[in-house]
Amino acid sequence: MKRGEAQLLKYTALYRITIIVSMAVKFLWQIFWFQKTNRIWDEKTRQKWESLLVKQAKEYRQKALQLEGLLIKVGQFLSTRADLLPPVFLKELEGLVDRVEPVPFDKSREIVEEDWGDDLYEYIEDIDEEPVASASIGEVYKATLKDGKTVAIKIQRYRVGQIFHTDFKAMRIVFWILSRVSSIGKKADLGALYRELVQVVSKELDFKKELKHSLYFKERFKDFEGVYIPDYYEYLSTRRVLVMEWIEGVKVTDETFIQEHQLNREHIAKKVFDLFVEQLVSDGMFHADPHSGNLMLRSDGTIVMIDYGMVGEIDKDDASYIRMMIQGFILDDYDKVIHALEDMNFLLPHANKQKVKRLLREMSDMYFQGSFEKFDQDVLNQILDDLQKFVKDQPIQLPADYAFLGRAASIVIGVLTSIHPSIDLMKWGKPVIKEWVSGNESDASIYKEVLKDSAKPLLSLPKALNQYLTDGEHQRAWQERQQQHRLFHQYYLFYALLSFVIFASGSGFLMVKYPDLPDVSIYMGFSVSGVGLLGVILFAIIHFRTIQTITKDRRNKSE
Repeated sequence: MKRGEAQLLKYTALYRITIIVSMAVKFLWQIFWFQKTNRIWDEKTRQKWESLLVKQAKEYRQKALQLEGLLIKVGQFLSTRADLLPPVFLKELEGLVDRVEPVPFDKSREIVEEDWGDDLYEYIEDIDEEPVASASIGEVYKATLKDGKTVAIKIQRYRVGQIFHTDFKAMRIVFWILSRVSSIGKKADLGALYRELVQVVSKELDFKKELKHSLYFKERFKDFEGVYIPDYYEYLSTRRVLVMEWIEGVKVTDETFIQEHQLNREHIAKKVFDLFVEQLVSDGMFHADPHSGNLMLRSDGTIVMIDYGMVGEIDKDDASYIRMMIQGFILDDYDKVIHALEDMNFLLPHANKQKVKRLLREMSDMYFQGSFEKFDQDVLNQILDDLQKFVKDQPIQLPADYAFLGRAASIVIGVLTSIHPSIDLMKWGKPVIKEWVSGNESDASIYKEVLKDSAKPLLSLPKALNQYLTDGEHQRAWQERQQQHRLFHQYYLFYALLSFVIFASGSGFLMVKYPDLPDVSIYMGFSVSGVGLLGVILFAIIHFRTIQTITKDRRNKSE
């Protein structure tokens, strides 16, 4: 397909929805077929499974860069969700960099003049027509104001609102399919996850919100030594245009720059550490995308933090819940831990709280009984891997802000180890954590709560857990078999329905005329329609046989 044709199709709603939904269906089918054909889970099977996931993640990344729009943001959003996706898939998504081909300058100028209601050069003396950065939502240009000040102008990409609106529709279909036929749909609240995705991305589409975030951080860190937040020009900033002062500097991890200006690595790393610990352990907003490109270094060693499109927020109630959770771990009171997780909306409604409590106790014992002389990247990776596995296997769903919090912490630690490889995070973190767990108010101190509650006896295992442990193996086996039947029943039913949707989409392509692309529309329409029709027939037959199996099994149980 020619480049011009691809660009034209990129703005076509039916094309985008078909590509996104069909990719999701393809992935689901590959996973289903793998599980069906690999009954024995050994090391060889595990390697094949990971290879499949890596292949899928690479295809997703390729499609995201090809289509641009929401797929890039979804990839970044999902890269924070260790509670949903396997580590090998997440690792591939980490390489999804939000850099795309720039749009013609005339399109960007048109947007600025629409929002300003005046000619661009009424306010601007000069502007470089080649952007210094181009991402899925906006492009950044270097310009000079009439008063001679150099600024960076971030302009929303041409027709990005239309593209994202279409992609939201496609992702809604994908999430609906996942909720019906995947294990994720049984474990996670995908409706809430979709709403979080829309909320997070919609904030980034409104530059007024980014302006508000930047002013918040400017005020919060105005007296923070060695850290600078750029000035923003409110009178020139709109929903689609953002103007800030131009910053001369390099990435904070630029080793050559650090050596040339004889800067102290440890001092730089300590400033970055202090800057983000303040955000991560205190209530309020935190920068959710603190990679090295958003942390600039000046020749005098000053850290400049930029780009406030992606932020999270921890309110005072959340901070108190986190303290309650830590108190529960200290007191060995896992009812308190569970209550804190519930208050933070971590636990899904169907969660087996007793099982979660037991697993939390086992994990905490494993770490508290050991000792870490040095808290470095290896120790952190070990803990994060264990936490990812625990969260993924349990009915736990991280709210977006907490997922972003974990992602931000992980990114910052990566930046810190890049600046200062021999960093000891335990040494720097102990005083901060000690002060934090004590609380800001005298009655909030965890230590006081420990003294007050230490005499309380440990609760015995509830009757429900004992009941489960003494259940007959036969009953549990039958229940598992029934659950598997129901799962296959839903798989085949909704794959059949989905195949019908694909068939209808392909037929729609045949009905839609593209004057400039007759061959593309016809070939695509016939191929999609054929695949969809074949799927309808195949899954309808398998679905009918599955219903017969379920009915027979129930009849045998009753006898």
